[in-house]
Amino acid sequence: MAIRIIAQRRVLKIGKNPGVKKFVMRPELYTSLTEKKVFTEAATHSGISAGVIKAAWDAAGEVIRTWATEGHSVPLPGLGHMRFGVRSKAVEGLDDVKTSLISTRRIVFTPSVDVKDELKNTPIQITCLDENGNVLKRVTSGDSGEIEDSENENGTTNSGNNGSTENGGTNSNTNPTNGDNTGGGDNGDGYN
Repeated sequence: MAIRIIAQRRVLKIGKNPGVKKFVMRPELYTSLTEKKVFTEAATHSGISAGVIKAAWDAAGEVIRTWATEGHSVPLPGLGHMRFGVRSKAVEGLDDVKTSLISTRRIVFTPSVDVKDELKNTPIQITCLDENGNVLKRVTSGDSGEIEDSENENGTTNSGNNGSTENGGTNSNTNPTNGDNTGGGDNGDGYN
């Protein structure tokens, strides 16, 4: 099994060089599976009826939602952990702290080592297409399989090098250009 990607040559309409043709990548086949299919497949693998699996899954989902909204990082067995968080602006003064500083509520999923290893070890197959959809070549990955880790050691979430933090952690950005995010939140637009 492999992750299948399409790289299709297109004329860029935005960016630094609009009008230039470049290969743009996208997933080839990412479809949404139905719950019924997931429960049926799990029943086949476990020997437990799909109805019992659905009832257990629904109960676990209710517990996970309840605990996560109470501020817990909840284990998702075999997958990782899930918790809720916020993105917010950082302010200096105590009187400036208000709920209007919160820009978004977030769901934070931290995959388990097993899930990360599975992704790292799954090859990527790229099919290169011209503008008309004709196959030009196929490439199989030879990359390191490096996995982007969105959580740092403080339990805060980093989105690339934008320096945003969430939920009371400290910013681990090593090259800030303005603002100070210590204590959580971002500096307005989420980028330093």
